[in-house]
Amino acid sequence: MQTSINSEIGKLEGVVVHTPGAEVENMTPENAERALYSDILNLSIASREYAQMIGVLRKTTQVLEVKKLLSDILKNDTCKAQLLKDVCVHEQIPGLEDELLQHNEEDLAALLTEGLILEKNNLTNYLNNERFLLRPLHNLFFTRDSAMGMNQSMLIGKMANPVRERETLIMEAIFKNHPVFETQVVNPLNNKSSILKSAQIKIEGGDFQVARPDVFVIGTGMRTSTQGIDFIIEHIKQQKKEPHHIIVQELPSTPESFIHLDMIFTFLDVDTCMAYDPVIFGTSRFRTIHIQIENGKVIKIGEEANIPSALRKLGIDLKSVSCGGKEDLWVQEREQWHSGANFFALAPGKVIGYERNVHTVEELNKNGFEVLKATDLTENKVSIDDYKKCVVTIAGSELARGGGGARCMTMPVRRAEVSW
Repeated sequence: MQTSINSEIGKLEGVVVHTPGAEVENMTPENAERALYSDILNLSIASREYAQMIGVLRKTTQVLEVKKLLSDILKNDTCKAQLLKDVCVHEQIPGLEDELLQHNEEDLAALLTEGLILEKNNLTNYLNNERFLLRPLHNLFFTRDSAMGMNQSMLIGKMANPVRERETLIMEAIFKNHPVFETQVVNPLNNKSSILKSAQIKIEGGDFQVARPDVFVIGTGMRTSTQGIDFIIEHIKQQKKEPHHIIVQELPSTPESFIHLDMIFTFLDVDTCMAYDPVIFGTSRFRTIHIQIENGKVIKIGEEANIPSALRKLGIDLKSVSCGGKEDLWVQEREQWHSGANFFALAPGKVIGYERNVHTVEELNKNGFEVLKATDLTENKVSIDDYKKCVVTIAGSELARGGGGARCMTMPVRRAEVSW
């Protein structure tokens, strides 16, 4: 599979996911904040809800599981040794490689994702308050952030929080070594620009959206730094001669529901987007900046009124659907908190999101999107192929408490081209 992401809405042809497992249960109120959660999830309920999303994806595209991909590449002794070395250096656990090498690939894939319990076999370990020597990857089922498709490349994330950095080591190893993928891997840690300091570069997939092959919309805030966007600018300058555009959206630092751009803005169709109006269109808005790059130079940089306005000037004319509806600011705030704007496109005009955001779903319906239940698709009662525009709703009473929606939980690796 040649990776290819030239839009947010092209028909999905391949997606990477991670079904939440023991790493989600290995969380306590004490470590939840460190794990970037505001609460601990009930895995049994979250798993049933997640199964609805995966069931819909399997009806529409090729679904690839992180743990299976990881297990596959660990069969390669050279890849296995290098990944374990990288993990142990990053986690500052020298000598652990030898112990980990004794495990078969399936068990090792589980240890690298679910964690390795610290043995209380000496005084230091006995007095250590940590339960794990290798901490669980509590956020791994939010596969969106650790790598992102950028045309025919996969851009490896540079995470804002150390607790998530092992996710990027795993994803880089998968994209470099798994035979299912053909791609160019771009890692910000390998940046050669003297003006950029790697420590200041932060890029997460929740902030990165591909509007068109030559147009990227990127949020900057808690998780993606301006230096991270500068890295993308430098990459485009070196790789592309033709005009490219980056629309940058500043994000509020609070509340935590504004963690990424896709929590307030997502693409739905060639002519439709979802927006949380108070931030995207509010009078006390955060800035929207248009950057144009051509022939290896930034030839224009300046402010725009908002994202849709900036895109309209580039020939992408989008009607905005309001997250939470248009009537009540409190309802808008409530539904945005529960990932009401976080939709994921299966194809142009065919999207998936949480059913709990009833006012958002009603607003979509008013704008021509037929409302379909995920269970009706998985039980073959309906097919999205029978609808020009539809929103597939999945249960989200528990999953939404993890702080993300359908877009957060999916890493598309290939989409069909869009007829604009």
